[in-house]
Amino acid sequence: MSASKPTFTIDLALLGLFRQGPLHPYELFQQLQQPDGLGSVWRLKQSHLYALLDRLEARRYLTHRLELQGHRPPRKVLSLTPAGEAAFAEWVVTPVSHGRDIRLEFLTKLYFARREGPVVAAQLLERQIGCCQRWLDKHTQRGEALPEQSFERLVQQYRVGQIRATLAWLEECQETLAVFGV
Repeated sequence: MSASKPTFTIDLALLGLFRQGPLHPYELFQQLQQPDGLGSVWRLKQSHLYALLDRLEARRYLTHRLELQGHRPPRKVLSLTPAGEAAFAEWVVTPVSHGRDIRLEFLTKLYFARREGPVVAAQLLERQIGCCQRWLDKHTQRGEALPEQSFERLVQQYRVGQIRATLAWLEECQETLAVFGV
């Protein structure tokens, strides 16, 4: 398998769970079930998780060692590699490029950015606000250029409303993080 970048957000997000140290796959699966963490953003079946971990290991973002357990079969313990560390560090501060990615990908990035510290979280939020502002400008201009009675203009107005709501929420996030220093 090639060493190209993963195409799914979840691949890179999983790397963030290894930032605090090695984990075995079932331990990772249990962490993902916690409702006050990523469990409130997305669900992942255990078999899918194991396939993703195999893919990350094939891309050399993770490495493993076998841990002996007495009479039971040895268990695999995974660790982040320098390549995995670099891929995660780039991913966590890169804004999402589509509004539809806010709910899963951005929330996942925000979860990890907060764990990385207030500077990383602030950087991600600032970049995402800039990206959303560009989307807002683009869709506002498109809508204004269309005939008032057109369906396409209604679609642009809907998108503008969504982007404005997202921007307001991102600004609330900034305020919350500033107040609590998270």
